[in-house]
Amino acid sequence: MIVVATSDFEVYHGVVTELRDRSVTFTTVEPDETVPDRTAVVVTDADNAATFDDVATIVADPDDPRRAVDQALTTIRGEDGRTVIGVDPGRKPGIAVLNGGVVVAAFQVPLADAVDVIEREVRDAATPVVRIGDGSRLQGATLVNDLEDVRVELVDETGTTPYLGTGARGMEDVLAAVNIARLEGEVVDSREIEPTKGELQLIKDRSRERSDRNRAIDEMLARRVAAGELTIDEALAEHRGVEE
Repeated sequence: MIVVATSDFEVYHGVVTELRDRSVTFTTVEPDETVPDRTAVVVTDADNAATFDDVATIVADPDDPRRAVDQALTTIRGEDGRTVIGVDPGRKPGIAVLNGGVVVAAFQVPLADAVDVIEREVRDAATPVVRIGDGSRLQGATLVNDLEDVRVELVDETGTTPYLGTGARGMEDVLAAVNIARLEGEVVDSREIEPTKGELQLIKDRSRERSDRNRAIDEMLARRVAAGELTIDEALAEHRGVEE
């Protein structure tokens, strides 16, 4: 059983809300009370970190209750707790966070925000690994090159996108990320990929479609879009500025 024992209201509210949202069975006690015999782990605040010597204790950050709940669940499941992040790259990558083999969080964010999300999720993890699918070559290379101080593996993502039935549309990138996280890949430090003429032309065509002047961006800006440095809208704004 998970026991929440804290006198810090923010910790209490955050942790209890997170546990209820996940339908996890738990109980609460005051920090000076005896915990139940079936207690497997106590979630508490920094002031009471040393109060529960005879039971596994998780100290919750009031600004990040989810991480404390993830750690508590890993403890009661008896897992090794390794954090593995799977990424299905693209303009809006799917990101899945697994802890001890269990999915504990999932995201889908613009490419420009993906590295920040990944780095936040691996922060304080003991031996994290980030597994990135080898599709969407240019966006994937951007992620590989921008991630620092973490093990990155490039994974063959063939067959990782599942069939989606009724009501599941829009989840394919996140579900693919879960499958990618569960596949071992090749360790990489960097990935240099030159965009093909076809890829650059596709970016130019998309920029023409988005332009209110029916004009495409030039090749230099297209290359920056391909590298993930700019969105098409940002490239169009720069293009208009040059023309003016």
